[in-house]
Amino acid sequence: MGEIHVHEFVSLDGVIDAPTWTFDYPWDPRMADALREVTSNCKGILLGRKTWEMFAPAWSVRTVEDDEGAPFFNDTQKYVVTSTLTDTSAWQNSTVLGPYDPERIRKLKEEIGDLYVSGSATLVRTMLADGLVDELNLCVYPVTRGGGPRLWPEGMAPATWDRKDAQVYDNGVMYLAYRPKNDQQG
Repeated sequence: MGEIHVHEFVSLDGVIDAPTWTFDYPWDPRMADALREVTSNCKGILLGRKTWEMFAPAWSVRTVEDDEGAPFFNDTQKYVVTSTLTDTSAWQNSTVLGPYDPERIRKLKEEIGDLYVSGSATLVRTMLADGLVDELNLCVYPVTRGGGPRLWPEGMAPATWDRKDAQVYDNGVMYLAYRPKNDQQG
């Protein structure tokens, strides 16, 4: 059975909105190494509609010369969880999965294998609540936002996670990888 590997840029106070606030921190090559490891076995990309709409115009025109991640983002099949988007022709290899359905996502994991999720805050929070996230990869930036969408909103059920990896980069960013305790997975 496949796994869902979530990657998020997050502020110290847990905000995961559009990460324009990360631009002040130079990209550390070791961050690319960590993300390459996260995506290395992923056979599909699972995205919410808003993230797909932000990613499509940015990634669809990038080449490997622009960003080493471009082949993964452009060549890998993308599945968009949405009840409103119908036209995915703006970005190759994109398919509408339909509205959120945890059973459909479980089936997709079984059919496809490992799936990568980036951004997609609403989708990720719902999958966390449904026990669908198998690995959580956070790039924690040394900044507080004060407000904005949080990875764990108030009222979400408590959970315990096991650390898989932790790295500190010279730009002040920390990479943290966690897996849920086995008794909490769905």
